[in-house]
Amino acid sequence: MKLLLLAGTGEARRIAEALPGIAGVEVVASLAGGTRVPARMPVPVRSGGFGGRERFVDYLTAEGIGAVLDATHPFAIDMTRRTAGVCAEMGLPYAQVLRPGWEPGPGDRWTFVEREEEVAGLVPEGATVFLGTGTKELDRFANLQGREVICRRIETPGAPFPFPGGRFLQGRPPFSVAEEKALFAELGVDWLVVKNSGGDASRSKLDAAREMGLPVALINRPAQPDAIRFETEAEALDWIRGLA
Repeated sequence: MKLLLLAGTGEARRIAEALPGIAGVEVVASLAGGTRVPARMPVPVRSGGFGGRERFVDYLTAEGIGAVLDATHPFAIDMTRRTAGVCAEMGLPYAQVLRPGWEPGPGDRWTFVEREEEVAGLVPEGATVFLGTGTKELDRFANLQGREVICRRIETPGAPFPFPGGRFLQGRPPFSVAEEKALFAELGVDWLVVKNSGGDASRSKLDAAREMGLPVALINRPAQPDAIRFETEAEALDWIRGLA
């Protein structure tokens, strides 16, 4: 069986590392291409989008894909919804690996919002806002007028910040809690804005905010498609073994 692994997360990389040990499974991993220097994977990798729904169907057919495991980011919802729909139409086995979201604990000052535009209603003018959300929906924060907005990104910016009062800060994770606390103190951060991605890899900024008493705006995840879903890599690997 040939498996398409939609990758881009730590879970996907660890699943890819385990797949060569499963007899009868050939795998190709697909990366969206958003990072110029992605982490190496021990399986064949294709990079870049599929070019729309019809070309995705063509790819699945031409490559003889027998099943799809979606281990993309929890907010890569367009890809997830399209893939789940196409697989249902084609009768291909499809499953999603979706790590649990973060839950507040003692000392956390979190406010959950549905959309990026809602953050402006929480943050007072004159505040310094640190965006740990990536750059894909950065334009949705354009209503944060009168605040200093700092957006961290991995790659070197290829264009100016898209609205007045903001700037980019380059940095490549992982970051320790101590590093995040030092950075937030140096920048004078008043509010942290984060997508509810879940997982341990990027949790440190939330732990730093708790220790510093900083308020956090958590953007809720979009609704996911109705599909087989696993929270752990072990469950996903058992599913693959059952198909092989």
